Amino acid sequence: MNPSTHDDNTVTNASNPPQEVELKLALGQDSVETLKAHPLLQATTCETYRLANVYYDTPERALEQYRVALRLRGDGQRFVQTVKTAGHGHGGLHTRGEWETPRDAESLDTDWLAGLGVTPFEQDDVRQSLQPVYRTDFQRTQWLLEHEGSHIELALDIGEIIVGEHRVAIHEIELELKDGRENALWSLAEQLAGQCALRPANASKAARAVSLREQQWTLPACALDMPEQCLERAILALDAFQDSQQPSFLYDARQALLNLTRHDDPEVATLAGRLADLLSRTQWLDCRFGQQWLLLMQHLYRG
Repeated sequence: MNPSTHDDNTVTNASNPPQEVELKLALGQDSVETLKAHPLLQATTCETYRLANVYYDTPERALEQYRVALRLRGDGQRFVQTVKTAGHGHGGLHTRGEWETPRDAESLDTDWLAGLGVTPFEQDDVRQSLQPVYRTDFQRTQWLLEHEGSHIELALDIGEIIVGEHRVAIHEIELELKDGRENALWSLAEQLAGQCALRPANASKAARAVSLREQQWTLPACALDMPEQCLERAILALDAFQDSQQPSFLYDARQALLNLTRHDDPEVATLAGRLADLLSRTQWLDCRFGQQWLLLMQHLYRG
């Protein structure tokens, strides 16, 4: 969201928070220009601007423990203070609570935080000890699309996450549902994957920064009788490989997909096997990889 155009100062109680529904996709670096030239984007004017984002926490990492992110985003003139809760997600699709308020200066409004009703901001000592912990700097190009009767904001982010001396690149797409059906997000992603190398991603910029700071990437459990767990583990393993470049995470992703080859649905088993085979190649992130992965999502999550 462009901080220079946001003017909504409404605060919603945590018992009924505003919901953000978005699909996050990691984009191959060589596909950036291909995406910009995609036919679906040519009929819509885009906006491009630079965003600097500072994330806050306490020295004891109170927000991290509650899986809450506090961000101050600015373009040099105006700023937006944002709180996001973990919510829930699958296959790169995320639904979570989100609150925003505009700021005229590059500083936190702790009184606003106190009024949200969100743990841990109810604690005075937490609000008083908030400090910058990491930042992300990136260029965002944004389109507002009408697709299958739904309105979707497509944001292309190119930049980096910075934690002390550690840096990792940002090359990602976020498809945010403004109004309409969630299925339209998947349909749009499938059409983009026809020309662009992409894959679903689960790790947020904030989560990536935490892992980068710790130099530790943790994967969830993967039970053989829980196919969704196997898929989530595979996605997060690829997120971890992207930032750590540790080959062991590619192995973890392949093993999680191989677990899915035992699925009762033969189509799920076949698609998982194909993806596991594709991961054995040196250049595995291409259009075919993204298309096969989105098909697997469709079978597991959309019936």
